[in-house]
Amino acid sequence: MKFFVDTADIDAIRELHELGMVDGVTTNPSLIMKSGRDIKEVTAEICALVPGPVSAETVALDADGMIAEGRELAKIAENIAIKVPLTWAGLQACKVLSGEGRMVNVTLCFSANQALLAAKAGATFISPFVGRLDDINIDGMDLIAEIRQIYDNYDFSTEILVASIRSANHMKEAALLGADVATAPPNVIKAMASHVLTDKGLDAFMADWAKTGQTIL
Repeated sequence: MKFFVDTADIDAIRELHELGMVDGVTTNPSLIMKSGRDIKEVTAEICALVPGPVSAETVALDADGMIAEGRELAKIAENIAIKVPLTWAGLQACKVLSGEGRMVNVTLCFSANQALLAAKAGATFISPFVGRLDDINIDGMDLIAEIRQIYDNYDFSTEILVASIRSANHMKEAALLGADVATAPPNVIKAMASHVLTDKGLDAFMADWAKTGQTIL
């Protein structure tokens, strides 16, 4: 499973990238606002740092506006994935932009039917939001399983990009279900390395090592 990092924080992206933990980046208007930077400037910097897909989101609500904004965003770098919402207008924009050979990430997906439409419209990525479904007492991972089955049934090339990830368990479950990509905030990716028994074992090793009175260097 590929790891995308869901942030516009350059320092956080760089740290994970240097460890080989970043296959791509996803951004959205909220993350751009949080960065406090110009969308084109920060997106260009991310694209220069990360060779994989970098999702940049349109903000128009009509198809023509999304198409125009998508074409403008695509000028930033060759690895831009244009992000459009899963609305009827978004599907229309996806069809045009993907037909022009551009990567398109269809976002804010909350049903298998929506995911099926996105694949038919030529989406490169579909972004189901598991955390937001969990928030309303619907198991978001059930949606990932449904989309995986439908896409496998018909050999769709659209990649399942699990989004709205809130925990390390979400990452594990996405991988177990065969998601192609998971996009998560930096702190969630880092949390995957943590385990109470690792900490306990390390404390015991350090205590025993101190008793030896030895040094390695």
